Amino acid sequence: MRVMVGLLRPTSGEVLAHSQPLLGLHPGVAIVFQSFALFPWLTVKQNVEAALSNLGLDTDEANQRVVRCIDMVGLDGHENAYPKELSGGMKQRVGLARALAREPELLCMDEPFSALDVFTAETLRSELYDLWTGGKPGGTKRHRPPSLKSILMITHLIEDAVMLADRIVVMGTHPGRIRTILTNSVPHPRQYDSPEFLHMTKRIHHEIVSEHLPEAAEEEETAGRMEPLPFVHVGEIVGLMEMVHDRGGSANVFDLDELTAYDFGRTLAVIMGGEMLEFLDTPKDTVNLTELGFQFLHEDLNGRKNLFRHQLLRLSLFRTLVGRVQAAENRQLSGSEMLAQFREWFPHQNAKRLLDTIIEWGRFAEVCEYSEQTEIFTLTATPEH
Repeated sequence: MRVMVGLLRPTSGEVLAHSQPLLGLHPGVAIVFQSFALFPWLTVKQNVEAALSNLGLDTDEANQRVVRCIDMVGLDGHENAYPKELSGGMKQRVGLARALAREPELLCMDEPFSALDVFTAETLRSELYDLWTGGKPGGTKRHRPPSLKSILMITHLIEDAVMLADRIVVMGTHPGRIRTILTNSVPHPRQYDSPEFLHMTKRIHHEIVSEHLPEAAEEEETAGRMEPLPFVHVGEIVGLMEMVHDRGGSANVFDLDELTAYDFGRTLAVIMGGEMLEFLDTPKDTVNLTELGFQFLHEDLNGRKNLFRHQLLRLSLFRTLVGRVQAAENRQLSGSEMLAQFREWFPHQNAKRLLDTIIEWGRFAEVCEYSEQTEIFTLTATPEH
């Protein structure tokens, strides 16, 4: 975003504004910051007025624009309040009014809802949606500034992107890069529980975790809803569960991501591993330890292995593998046969990583063993045990 608005120069390539190379700060851009970034010694009105410097407006025109923008974000009556007297949601409204006061072509929003409580964030999200689309049918029409052509919003919440965006750019890390660009086909007015909304949310979720977890849509149809394992280590799952436990059994997914130091896709994959084993539950952006998860963490090593084995053998993939090995000659299955089977079940390019993950999880649970020398897969436990 900093490169796009001209705060940073690109190390390669170029930024074009109106088909011309951008030199310096883009004059038609305004930014709403994650941390509000208000001047604490100025009132609401004065904070918004600060955005009008260097625009050459006369006093009456500037005052009309400030009043209009404060009213647009629902802060009329609070013009003389100071930031310390405002709630988090009201502070963010001031930031939005200040940005709109410049009548920008492009409004940039850097995680504008992440510092707010859930209810306030949902309220502001709905108001931003109404501002952009003109309001709900039959309700009060809200008109965005005529100069505003686009909004660029950075968010970690998939639902935010699906609700607000027309085009969604999924980023990768190490190095920072564009993974894919998706056109949001969810029709307006958008509803969180509509089939189109849920389908797009799932599609983006798969795109984010695909580096660590194979795509499962086609495989589910051909393998009886059999799911592959996320490519994560047992220790990563246990470590994340302990982080959640240390926070009283519940934690925000983005806080966990900061603690793990993984990229976001891998954090989601680790969480998914715990969820598949029924040790974790993930309502929206919260990660909760289940009763089984608490039980697992309070067991000694042998108790953990037994519980892990019990849950592992409930997964259709492991139960199917157990049946294949039991039916094989001498109850042995070669690694090449397993890889060929995985490529049939899950037509992706990470069959070897899936095999490695199965071996590691199976060894910890003392379900299976694999010889690197002979490349033979054998069982040490069955569902009946």
